[in-house]
Amino acid sequence: MTGENGKFSQLKTLFEQNADAENAAAMASYMRNLFPFYGIPAPRRRELYKDILASERRAGRVDWELLDLCWEEKHREFQYFVTDYLYKMRKFLTFEDMPRLERCARTRQWWDSVDLLCRVVGAVALEDRRTDSLMLAWSTDPDFWLRRIAIDHQLGRKGRTDTALLERILLNNLGSDEFFINKAVGWALRDYSGTDPEWVRGFLERYGDKMDRLSVREAGKYL
Repeated sequence: MTGENGKFSQLKTLFEQNADAENAAAMASYMRNLFPFYGIPAPRRRELYKDILASERRAGRVDWELLDLCWEEKHREFQYFVTDYLYKMRKFLTFEDMPRLERCARTRQWWDSVDLLCRVVGAVALEDRRTDSLMLAWSTDPDFWLRRIAIDHQLGRKGRTDTALLERILLNNLGSDEFFINKAVGWALRDYSGTDPEWVRGFLERYGDKMDRLSVREAGKYL
């Protein structure tokens, strides 16, 4: 058994030992029955694998073999492990890892995994400006989940937000009839309004007539 399979087997055993069928049914229902669950609440799930993550940080290397095994598993807790792992190990990620992150973003998709991957992509983008052009490309991708990541990858940057990039990405997504895109546009603007409300007001003045009402409502919550 390889080291990677050993960690995977350890994780699977932990999940199976802590499964809760009643919780699993409720969690699957909440996610529209797109994925089966073990039924482990998030605090308990993270407690189960905190030692694995701590060991990985000490090793200082992203174990993509382990992550690939986990991403292919049907139970949703495995994808949550991957996104938690990636965020915990974000300082070890580089622009060269973006194709692997894109693969995750394009598969086993729903808002829960995509929004967690958004934070990971954002961490890479903050350290390597080559990611900017990739985010522009994602902002026009036929896959709206990639567009959602592009729109919101700067969440939480505050004064480090690249407003020129943000504006270009947002303009690429105005006029959409997709709920998850219109919500993301509003979130991006609302988040930045806490740092520069005048910039957000200006954006709404310039483009509000082209925006979905949901986006406008979300963007103006703190103004």
